[in-house]
Amino acid sequence: MARGETGPDFIEALARGLDVIRAFRPGYPVMSLTEVAAATGLARPTARRILLTLQELGYARAERGGFALTPRVLELGVSYVRSMGLWEVARPHLETLVTQTRESSSIAQLDGSDIVYVARVAVPKIVALSVQIGTRFPALQTSLGKVLLAALSPAEVERVLAEPSRSGIEPRWRPDPSEREAALRAVRAKGWAMTDEQLALGIRSVAAPLRDGLGNVIAAVNVNAHAAETSIEKLTEEHLPLLLKTASAISADWAAYDAVPHVTAS
Repeated sequence: MARGETGPDFIEALARGLDVIRAFRPGYPVMSLTEVAAATGLARPTARRILLTLQELGYARAERGGFALTPRVLELGVSYVRSMGLWEVARPHLETLVTQTRESSSIAQLDGSDIVYVARVAVPKIVALSVQIGTRFPALQTSLGKVLLAALSPAEVERVLAEPSRSGIEPRWRPDPSEREAALRAVRAKGWAMTDEQLALGIRSVAAPLRDGLGNVIAAVNVNAHAAETSIEKLTEEHLPLLLKTASAISADWAAYDAVPHVTAS
């Protein structure tokens, strides 16, 4: 995969290993050696050594004439979530919010032009797109992403959205720059965001920012509903006040948590 200039301490072998893991995108759970080499731009012998190394470490397995990732790869993402401490802080608040709204609630952060889900409490409902921790969607077409993008400067928004999405999703809403900026201005003015089937049919949600003790936006939290079951009025008049209260409580707890020195026993 193309990379810009790197520093003297850059470890190319590690970067190539991560490239191979990222090659297993949505729709490609099993890939042949040739497909992995083509997706990463690596020579076949190099791709083969990396895949065999991942297999020996338990992150990949041989399957149907190719290779597939194993659930152990999820440990990499879970390590991030646990190191943040955000899940431990947010979980009781999300559980209460889900009990009150009877709708799923998630927390996401920005990664390039995508959002990535880092925490979630779900209710059993049929939705158009499956969501779990680690799922990524194009940011601009989600309420979570709008909140996160609205916290950036216009120059940062341009830079972030210039990066190609790695979600594998083709969103329904494709605004021009002026429409996009108007939408983000509205989010900044209101302090929350809504999306109504802009990502995919049937998905409707509202989101609010989570802030640290300095007021910086560190993540976003939402309430997600099925458009056929939950009207915009119910989402904004009943669920939104509960969401804003939850976001405020999580932000306050996170500021308190972050202010306390954390010592890890050795």
